[in-house]
Amino acid sequence: MTFETFQFDPRIMAGIRAMDYSDPTPIQHQAIPPILEGRDVMGLAQTGTGKTAAFVLPILQRLLGGSRGHVRVLIITPTRELAEQIHTNIGELGHHTRLRSVTVYGGVSMHNQIQKLRDGVEIVVACPGRLLDHLKQGQINLGKLEVLVIDEADRMFDMGFLPEVRKILKHLPAKRQTLFFSATMPEDVRQLAHDVLGNPTRVQIGEAAPATTVSHAVYPVPAHLKTALLLGLLHHTDTDSVLIFTRTKHRAKRLGEQLKRAGHNSTSLQGNLSQNKRQDALDGFRSCKYQFMVATDIAARGIDVSSISHVVNYDMPDTADAYTHRIGRTGRAAKTGDAFTLITSEDTDMVKTIERILRSKLERRTLEGFDYGAKAPARDAEFHRPPRVPQGRRHRPEAIRPHATKQKPASSVSRPHNNAPQPYVSRLVEILPAHKTKPHPPRSRPSGSASRRHRPSKR
Repeated sequence: MTFETFQFDPRIMAGIRAMDYSDPTPIQHQAIPPILEGRDVMGLAQTGTGKTAAFVLPILQRLLGGSRGHVRVLIITPTRELAEQIHTNIGELGHHTRLRSVTVYGGVSMHNQIQKLRDGVEIVVACPGRLLDHLKQGQINLGKLEVLVIDEADRMFDMGFLPEVRKILKHLPAKRQTLFFSATMPEDVRQLAHDVLGNPTRVQIGEAAPATTVSHAVYPVPAHLKTALLLGLLHHTDTDSVLIFTRTKHRAKRLGEQLKRAGHNSTSLQGNLSQNKRQDALDGFRSCKYQFMVATDIAARGIDVSSISHVVNYDMPDTADAYTHRIGRTGRAAKTGDAFTLITSEDTDMVKTIERILRSKLERRTLEGFDYGAKAPARDAEFHRPPRVPQGRRHRPEAIRPHATKQKPASSVSRPHNNAPQPYVSRLVEILPAHKTKPHPPRSRPSGSASRRHRPSKR
């Protein structure tokens, strides 16, 4: 089957060709026909399956007929990054249609959004909170809505947005087409789907399991040596773009800074960033300005980078579904990818849960030449915030960490006499002074290997 099978308008086909789409993905193959027929659809599919185009293309086809200048389609998403991604896809696929869309989310001025709504748009891509603000102020009229799309409903549930979604539903016409997409179906999400869908066509692509194009490995390590091990892995692994997940915003920021000090072109994505800085980080990661991005689960929603070669779980996720979402960022578009997870003794139960989903044991690996016996410092700066400075007292920066040694300038770092690269463990002493690791000789890369990545030794 090709996209010509769907008999899209030539203007839409021009957008498909411009995007270099070849054959439809499985979810596009299954979802596009019933959407074109005007039926409600419930789609169960993981990230990276092509579901955005699965609903954007038939929506564009529908909107080519009928009036313009008022909101006919509403797409609700959990994050502003995902909203921008969908908005971009609409613009690219619908470039020749002259259909207009606008994004509506918080963290930016409402004025610009209001102006675009007044100018007249056919498609609104919105996050729940800001959309409710516009509805309360009477800045958006959804009385002529024809199509509602609820995308990544399970993520909206995780982020606590389902009550807002239900409030939005009260402002919509009862007669409409509804498209509902989710990777998993917790009970609350299942109930929402039951309430909003009418005799839907069910489309399911695979199970709630990671893609088969991703290989998985776990690296047992003491908690205080996580950063040292991560830097060692990056030193010994051939990577393209790498997405690294942490559990907290603070740790994402700190780890991004540590990667920069280690000489990696990295950035971080977390909730405390302004919208401009978030967008700069995303654009830089997509354009390969940054090879490494450290992100939290929520901040990473909407990242659509096909060249991600590795996903690294610096922190084990709280749920198996979150693991699936994380590693779904690699191994896309028939490419292979690797998922590395750093685990401590506290992660044993979650590892077993993930293995049940995968129906196989996760490969345990160790990094050759790494000092797993290095002792933890008295106070691990990697996991703790600096002490608060009492109000009314002034301290020099050195007073916060009196035992920390000053870093030498890069030019003063001694090199081996043979001009070989500096051993990665000795560099960690410079980068992470709290970690008293012993230097080891650099691990030589095998020559003549057919694999594009060097695999550390198995335990």
